[in-house]
Amino acid sequence: MTPKKKHRDAAPAPNERAQEKKVGYGGNDRSGWLAHLPDSWIPYVQLARLSPPAGLCLIYFPHMFGILHAAILQKSSLPQVLSTSVLMLGGSFFVSNAIHIWNDLIDAPLDALVERTSKRPIPRGAVSKRAAVVFTATQAAGAGLFLACLPYPLVQSALYALPSMVMWTYYPWAKRHTRCPQFVLGFVLAWGIVMGSLAMGLEPFAIGPMGYGVKPRVDVSTLCLLLASTLWAMIYDTVYAHLDLKDDIKAGIQSLAVLYRDETKSLLWRLLGLMITLLVVGGITSGMGIFYFVVAIGGAATSLGMLVAKVDLHDSESCWWWFSNGFWSVGGSITGGLTAEYLYQWLV
Repeated sequence: MTPKKKHRDAAPAPNERAQEKKVGYGGNDRSGWLAHLPDSWIPYVQLARLSPPAGLCLIYFPHMFGILHAAILQKSSLPQVLSTSVLMLGGSFFVSNAIHIWNDLIDAPLDALVERTSKRPIPRGAVSKRAAVVFTATQAAGAGLFLACLPYPLVQSALYALPSMVMWTYYPWAKRHTRCPQFVLGFVLAWGIVMGSLAMGLEPFAIGPMGYGVKPRVDVSTLCLLLASTLWAMIYDTVYAHLDLKDDIKAGIQSLAVLYRDETKSLLWRLLGLMITLLVVGGITSGMGIFYFVVAIGGAATSLGMLVAKVDLHDSESCWWWFSNGFWSVGGSITGGLTAEYLYQWLV
């Protein structure tokens, strides 16, 4: 891609940028460091959701959960934790790029029907579908290279990654086929816990081909963490889905927000209660200490409790604010609690 002085992809007006910050990512933001890029590059950066990097962080958080959880169980060395964290960040970067491009490619006809997303790169004509397919393939190949860096044979690592590959590929259609696409998204995001654990040399389960014929085994604490992370994603993505509730109903797009509508908060409270229960059970099972229970569970419960209690699901600005700010506090609490627990065990 070569720099161009002029580009048919017009820059958004200042009031449009301000509105996007209030009511959610619309895919046409050029603020910050994007303003210094050549015009021809910007749609591709927007397509990969690199600015702001919220999507990357939401993918990376579960990988960090898995890394730190495995490090605690194995009493791993600090250099191993740090190097694995960097490795998983690189893998998460390419996974994030690939799945966001793929999602926008498949969702382009639906995005064109929703006001907030109608100006994303593909619907507005800034990136062709052919270019998006090629871009997706390059990023998926980049993610695949990181599988070879895991401490297991490539085939075994690929088998562990296979569920996420399949579900990431299917996810754009989940909004058409099921009323609960948030579960599909939550589970595939939470699968990063499995890959983070694997990167640390700890197999969270061994079933069938993944265990190469060994006796079936499942680590209960890892399973609890995975399911809790799935519920966390279901909560924040259901709030996010309320941004476009009216447009989604008109376009026939399915979600928990569409299914529950005015009863959504009741659902969110139940999901939160189950999530915290799973975190507690997982902590007891793995013998976690006070840092995990106070910082990770206490912080997550407080942050999500405030989100559910205070978000106005009928107000797009409120939904966007609580979504874009709330996931940082929850992800940071769980990461911080696991980090503190690991450092305490490592130091003593």
